[in-house]
Amino acid sequence: MWDFSFARALGMVIRTTPFVVLRLIVYIGIAFAYLLAVGVGGVIGFGLGHLSSDSGAHYGGALWGSLIGFGLTSAALYLAREYILYLVKAGHIAVMVQLYDGHSVPAGQGQISYGAQFVKSHFTESSVLFGVDQIIKAVLRSIFRILNTISAFLPLPALQSLIRLAEAVIRMSLTYVDEIILAYLIRTGTRNPWETAEDGLILYAQNYKHFLKNAIWLLVFMWAVQLAIFIVLLAPAAAILAVFPGHIAGWAFAFAFIFAWALRAAILEPLAIASLMLVFFKTIEGQTPNPEWKERLSGASRKFQELAAKASSWIPGPTSPPPAPSPNMGPA
Repeated sequence: MWDFSFARALGMVIRTTPFVVLRLIVYIGIAFAYLLAVGVGGVIGFGLGHLSSDSGAHYGGALWGSLIGFGLTSAALYLAREYILYLVKAGHIAVMVQLYDGHSVPAGQGQISYGAQFVKSHFTESSVLFGVDQIIKAVLRSIFRILNTISAFLPLPALQSLIRLAEAVIRMSLTYVDEIILAYLIRTGTRNPWETAEDGLILYAQNYKHFLKNAIWLLVFMWAVQLAIFIVLLAPAAAILAVFPGHIAGWAFAFAFIFAWALRAAILEPLAIASLMLVFFKTIEGQTPNPEWKERLSGASRKFQELAAKASSWIPGPTSPPPAPSPNMGPA
């Protein structure tokens, strides 16, 4: 079974309701941006299709217009991912770290500014936080390759599909580890984020079996809930898309999935992060990074070597003190 307290993790999320609402606004807004872009693109494509004498071009134009709208929205969100991480995710994690350590945090909208100031006191620039996060993700992929010994134990061709499924589950179980390493950076009050990220990754790797078990339990739970949300949203998505011209009603599946993803990112992700945070901090308590794992990661990942190089060359700048307690803080 899992090693975290679901009740405590849920309590941490509930106490950060302002951030949950902010995440809902951001991710539901993203889902509606996709809906609008695909709908407008479909209408424009349908209209341009009338310029052709081929009747089939009307619907083909609607399809291409929808695809272009979808692609442009995806590109815009890809460019904005750095700021979503810095302004939404990191601030929320910072507040949950404070709650984990028994500190008080502001209530209401003051919690969001408190979290943002707390992150800024550790990462003066979003580019630093984003750079650390991207390297952590790359190193985690290398850790997966190191740990992936399933094929060696089950080399039978008939079991290849089962092997690939198991590998996919393990890979997905690493989804929130970068956020947990970020929580570790914030909790340690690091002045060298690269070095602390290096230590956090080693600590994760040397305890990977323990973390993997808990991450898989959470993964199963989250995908089950997301599937239920998807099924509930499928009919409304189809009804909305039915008002647009052309053959875009089939996009109902895509939009139901996008809105289910949005609700998952807004509500379920913080719960998963809080749960894994409980496991991570409890497990590594009193531990130090194992030099053997550092050597293994250095040999397997160029990105880990890059992380170590950035850690050794990092020159800490002046840091702002953490935000002062607010008079409207609730009890810890």
